[in-house]
Amino acid sequence: MTVTAIVGANWGDEGKGKMTDVLAAQSSFVVRYQGGSNAGHTIINEYGKFSLHMLPSGVFYPFVTNVIGPGTALDAEMLLGELKELAARGVPEPKLVLSERAQVVLPVHRLFDELEEERLGAKGFGSTKRGIAPFYGDKYAKLGIQIADLFDQARLLDRVEQLLAAKNVLLEHLYGRPRIQPEQLMIKLIEQAESLAPFVCDTTELLQKAYREGESILLEGQLGALRDPDHGIYPFSTSSSTLAGFAPVGAGLPAYSVTNVIAVVKAYSSCVGAGPFVSELEGSEADELRRRGGDAGEYGATTGRPRRMGWFDAVATRYGCMIQGATEAVLTNLDVLGYLDEIPVCTAYQLADGTITDRFPVTPKLHTAQPLLTRLPGWKCDISQVKQFHALPQSAKQYIDYIESSIGVKIKTVSVGPRREQVIER
Repeated sequence: MTVTAIVGANWGDEGKGKMTDVLAAQSSFVVRYQGGSNAGHTIINEYGKFSLHMLPSGVFYPFVTNVIGPGTALDAEMLLGELKELAARGVPEPKLVLSERAQVVLPVHRLFDELEEERLGAKGFGSTKRGIAPFYGDKYAKLGIQIADLFDQARLLDRVEQLLAAKNVLLEHLYGRPRIQPEQLMIKLIEQAESLAPFVCDTTELLQKAYREGESILLEGQLGALRDPDHGIYPFSTSSSTLAGFAPVGAGLPAYSVTNVIAVVKAYSSCVGAGPFVSELEGSEADELRRRGGDAGEYGATTGRPRRMGWFDAVATRYGCMIQGATEAVLTNLDVLGYLDEIPVCTAYQLADGTITDRFPVTPKLHTAQPLLTRLPGWKCDISQVKQFHALPQSAKQYIDYIESSIGVKIKTVSVGPRREQVIER
């Protein structure tokens, strides 16, 4: 029985989508277990380049059952739009099931996300404005709407009225906006219910049965460890747990089912959104790394915003791997660094009081922390066509060894490009 969680060790943007796509080839199920459409997973294959925000990354394999688990924030508009895009671009119709217990992101959630970020101005949290924080706020205030509610109109109307009661007061008196009538939401939700109905089932029973029968299950995380609301750079975090420890909860599996946790680690650092980022680069250095990064540069798959760039941060990544409980790591985008004579790595922080630490501190201390860098020799050549580990330049192998010893987790896989075939098993 194999249940594997694939998660990010940093701020997100590590390349989890590509690696999920690669690992899905050996999986029976790929499960989204948290988050919503607020982050994108970029995948390049024979059908082209795709940025998936809601669909699991196993949708390009017709034999894989793709699951939206109960811990997910379902953006129905995004999901249905992505299915249409796949069909329009010649991708065979994927096997897709939605948990009847998953909850729905509503237009009012997106509206409140935009209004609050606008109100906060320069003090905002860098929200993608996809409604995630208001959605999870309602979920834990017990105001959320489950997919199952969509198929009982009397119950649905009652839930919508309850949800809008306090929101309309805020709309009117805090944001100066008109009230939302329940009927406005009902029309949209009833339309969505009809489109979603063919996919809805008891995914918990489905996955529990698959687990008992020894099927291979891949649990796909969104964002990274440092965006976790409990263990990350709060309040510059997302609103659901990004950790592998939450994976069985959000999927509907036993806590002991996950036996392998793969942490995806990028060969340098990148970040979309606000918050402390100790190894961050500015100016021409950042521009050059951003331009060379990935298939088309380092820009957010959801927002299109230029990613903030930095050198590899061993302090943050070691901490991220630790709280993820990583059993192995994947190192992505190694090819991008081939232009450098020397490659800086952040190995420790100097805090405001002069203390030097190699432990990842709490957010208030991060804001004033300065990176301490170690410089490693570069390899100054293109490695994107290398197929085997032994064929990598010696300096590239030394860089991998150094990163591995710094994070304390075995790097078993190295990615040297954005495509499926550009993956080296060590």
